[in-house]
Amino acid sequence: MSQSAIASVPTVSIYGIQFSKLNMQDTVQYLTQRVEQGITTQVITGNPIMVMTGLENPDFHRVMCGADLVVPDGTGVVWAASHIGEPVTERVAGFDMMHKLLEVGQSRRWRVFLLGSSQEVIERTANKLQEQFPGIIIAGYRNGFFGPDDDASIIQQIRESSPDLLFVARGVDTQEPWIAQHKEQLSVPVMMGVGGSFDIIAGVLKRAPRIFQKLRLEWLYRLLQQPSRFRRMFILPKFVVKVMRDKENVRKHRPTT
Repeated sequence: MSQSAIASVPTVSIYGIQFSKLNMQDTVQYLTQRVEQGITTQVITGNPIMVMTGLENPDFHRVMCGADLVVPDGTGVVWAASHIGEPVTERVAGFDMMHKLLEVGQSRRWRVFLLGSSQEVIERTANKLQEQFPGIIIAGYRNGFFGPDDDASIIQQIRESSPDLLFVARGVDTQEPWIAQHKEQLSVPVMMGVGGSFDIIAGVLKRAPRIFQKLRLEWLYRLLQQPSRFRRMFILPKFVVKVMRDKENVRKHRPTT
């Protein structure tokens, strides 16, 4: 796809949430354009747990629907799109997309701000990324332990650092709503929630081996590392059953307020 061709993103609606059909390469190209044009963009890496959360929580559903780009991160979303006859091109994993954006940013001297996780993890993440991508500029970082009273000072810190990319790791129920609430004030070209990515980069957790990725079992590997996620993982089969039962309504349904 040529650079001028990505004027709009083809999507498939899953319970009212518009998931991008772009592959990884075109997604990175599209976001590169947004950075170069200085267009404020909230990216959500969507998965079944987030979709199900949105169906139970109208406020979270509005956040998902209000994002500028929602990519199909979870394999369950890829399956659901195919099941309803509107397949996406491929899974676009947030961890990989983050690294591909940083790779692009090297030659362009993009500025990056990291927000979230513990102080130790965020410092190690900043150092590791600077080593891996020496061409980027780590414009700033801050841990994720803050409340609403701190928002104004954090927004000011981010704005003063003038980042091209903002990566936020505070947990799905916090990071996406926080970005959505403040994205106009933040005015960063690309803002994205990255969940546990900082823990992996810092070496606290390991990413699933390629065999798990190919078999679409990253969720199982993560569960083996973090057994506390066991209850949360029950949502995945619930999502599959719901999509199979709802059939055509998957494309139309929105939660009631």
